[in-house]
Amino acid sequence: MNNNLNISETLNFILTLQKNACCNNENCTEGCTRPFLGPTSTLVCFNTRPVTLFTCCTGTNWVFPYEINGTEGTSTVFRVENVEGNCATFRVLIPNTIGDETTYTLSNSYFTIDLSCVLALQCLPDAYVI
Repeated sequence: MNNNLNISETLNFILTLQKNACCNNENCTEGCTRPFLGPTSTLVCFNTRPVTLFTCCTGTNWVFPYEINGTEGTSTVFRVENVEGNCATFRVLIPNTIGDETTYTLSNSYFTIDLSCVLALQCLPDAYVI
């Protein structure tokens, strides 16, 4: 089995969901292959399926720096923005955790990665990101 093809297919699926985000009242299930970005009682609609990436070399989380309003940091949470062949472009998300709820802020940091460098990806709960 070609792991990179499965990752590329999954990212294309997520990208399609994000581009066509709409809400419905079906029961939400978790995971990368849920056929829609689900609704929540406090938001109109989710528009992002955040992911974390794991590197082939070490199996650890991919970490990428960001700067926003003069504050620098790093994040392991990303939003897929484009997939072309075996490469994908991601936008860095900045997690904001308050109690049990995590929201995300979009950064202006992007990166493109060759998916042959990605061992696995993990989908996080859907979110509304501006």
